[in-house]
Amino acid sequence: MALPNQVRIWEAGPRDGLQNEPGSVPTEVKVELIERLADCGLRFIEATSFVSPRWVPQMADNADVMARLERRPGVAYQVLVPNLKGLEGAIAAGADHVGIFAAASESFSRRNINCSIAESLERFRPVAEAALARGIKVRGFVSCVAGCPFEGEIAPRAVAEVTGALLAMGCSDVGLGDTIGVGTPRKVQAMISACLDVAPAERLGVHFHDTYGQALANILAALELGIGICDSSVAGLGGCPYAPGATGNVATEDVVYMLDGMGIETGIDLARLVRTAWWISERLGREPVSRVARAMRNRVA
Repeated sequence: MALPNQVRIWEAGPRDGLQNEPGSVPTEVKVELIERLADCGLRFIEATSFVSPRWVPQMADNADVMARLERRPGVAYQVLVPNLKGLEGAIAAGADHVGIFAAASESFSRRNINCSIAESLERFRPVAEAALARGIKVRGFVSCVAGCPFEGEIAPRAVAEVTGALLAMGCSDVGLGDTIGVGTPRKVQAMISACLDVAPAERLGVHFHDTYGQALANILAALELGIGICDSSVAGLGGCPYAPGATGNVATEDVVYMLDGMGIETGIDLARLVRTAWWISERLGREPVSRVARAMRNRVA
């Protein structure tokens, strides 16, 4: 095993975590969530997305969120952009990190962004070029790396091909997303091994949903292959609006508890993070799904 000494956590809660909430989350709550997460020591935060509000109404206040943030030195506030129009909105809002996304599944690509995988990559190429020309960092994402709600299993080589294409566009790294949470450790390691044929471990990250309770085991499987970038969502918020049955992302506090116990550095204050998980969950009218958040509150009580 080549476990990393430290892991970079990309906090997905404000964007991926909230995008599928049924009721409108007030802008001030989103902004305070982002600022509380930064207070916890998180240095990589997905703030919002510049997508059409017709498709993702929860993100309609994207420009307001960016305008109200008190941006801190050393914190990356990434925004997701689906096309050049989205990039224009992100630039106008002062974004300095953007994310672009493709799928490893043809069916999911067509259902999600109405085009083939090849067409989606051609659509994102000018987006990446324009962002990089302005000094904006670009991160890539691949959806459905362990399975698709419409096609079933996805071949590891298909994931590697899309990953290689995104890196060739200039993406700093690529997050490998198990969008519906069906991965298990051996399958995850087979997928990552295929991606390691086209990229070094330091340019790969993982993004697991916890639909079947496998996310932490899959993160450990990724760590064993030297992966040191992990996406997660405070309180386990999230779910993909285009993936039937997908539940939330793995909870950031569960990941940090595991990494702390393994002696792997994250730079995150776990106790403060747990308080943030309860804070946002109370505003959404429910408890966190995170076991660590619930266990730590019960212990204090």
